[in-house]
Amino acid sequence: MFQLNNLDKLKKDRKRVGRGGDRGGTSGRGHKGQGSRSGSKIKAFFEGGQMPLSRRLPKRGFNNIFKKDVRVLNLCDLELKFNSGDLVDKKSLYEKGIFKGKKSFFIKVLGVGELSKNLIVCVDMFSKSAKQAIEKAGGTVKLIGENVSDNSAS
Repeated sequence: MFQLNNLDKLKKDRKRVGRGGDRGGTSGRGHKGQGSRSGSKIKAFFEGGQMPLSRRLPKRGFNNIFKKDVRVLNLCDLELKFNSGDLVDKKSLYEKGIFKGKKSFFIKVLGVGELSKNLIVCVDMFSKSAKQAIEKAGGTVKLIGENVSDNSAS
């Protein structure tokens, strides 16, 4: 029957350690020290107060936050994937499956391989040999991008 003296408790009783029972006076917490105290939650990486391993080991290198992610595109890739008169830009390179991912990056065309098709190439950077090879094949070269360094033709 539903009566006030039969209601479930709204909160649990706190665990009282060392008050009787069959585990002895310390109830399995040992004698003194941090682990015997109430609220003792020692983190897995805590080393008892000694200098932690992550601080004892030497640090090497750094991460350059100003680094530009430059992906390389060779002339032989253009020769294989594009037809004569095509526009080569970031969008077309994604569609052809040459570059993947959504992270922003710069594209640099290098002069590796031969090019016989006249292409319109709009990317961020060119090497001198790539620029000459594209123009020699009858194509045009266009630089795009805001953060292109002055030595983009190197």
